[in-house]
Amino acid sequence: MSNQEVTNQTDAPVSQQEKMTTLRPLVSIVESDTGFTLTAEIPGVPKENVEVNVENDTLTLSGAIKMETPEGMEATYAEVRDVCYKRAFTLSRELDASKIQASQANGVLTLNIPKAEHAQPRKIEVQIG
Repeated sequence: MSNQEVTNQTDAPVSQQEKMTTLRPLVSIVESDTGFTLTAEIPGVPKENVEVNVENDTLTLSGAIKMETPEGMEATYAEVRDVCYKRAFTLSRELDASKIQASQANGVLTLNIPKAEHAQPRKIEVQIG
């Protein structure tokens, strides 16, 4: 049995913390001349449950899936539990955190993280004479 599995062998109520499993989303990071594109797989997470935060030099991605049980009913068996995705990254000073853009489609969160102007390549014109 993996430590990701949560089982309840008794009739005792399951606490909220036991119901929530935290997973690290799979991430890809691609660099271009102007910045980085980070994609994170967060299947099933609705847009309103996705959070992208930058504090100091730390970028944090999180999202939650909450399984709703109809009012007055209680699950006696459930293979699907509430899930929280969470991942944190340290941002370089070469990046402009104030201009990060985020979008989500088909279970994939995409962040465009631009490089600061001073860190972007630039072409220097050569003068004649």
